[in-house]
Amino acid sequence: MFTHLRGAVLIGLLVVAGCATSTEAPDPGLPPSAANAPEISDEAAKHLCEMMAPDLDTWRAQGATVARVSFNGTVQNWAVRSGGINVAVARNREVIDTVTKQHCPDVREQAIQAFDVPDLASALVGV
Repeated sequence: MFTHLRGAVLIGLLVVAGCATSTEAPDPGLPPSAANAPEISDEAAKHLCEMMAPDLDTWRAQGATVARVSFNGTVQNWAVRSGGINVAVARNREVIDTVTKQHCPDVREQAIQAFDVPDLASALVGV
C-alpha cells in the first residue's frame, strides 16, 4: 500500500509542478540567470543531495523505469522547496548534473547507475 500511496503522491507532485508558472526563486535557490538556467545556492544543492541519498537503495530495487519516475518526484519536490524553480529546472535539466557533480558526485553516480542513463538530465522529464 505504501508503494501505491507514494506513487500517487509523486504523480500529484508532477501534475502540480506542471502547472507552475514562475521561475523566480528566493533563497535557497536563486533567480534564473540570463540563459534561464536557475542558479542553485550551495544550501539548495546540499539539500538535493540529502534528498537523493536515502532513496538510492529504493531506486536500485525499483528498476530503472520506476526509479526515474520516483527521481522526478524528488527533483520536483526539491525545486518547490527551493523557491518554486520547477519550470526553470525542467527547461534546464542539466543544472541537476552540474549541482550534483559539485556537491555529491558519489550520489550522482549511484543514481545514474540505478536509472541506467548517461546523466541525470536524461532521467528527468523536460518541458
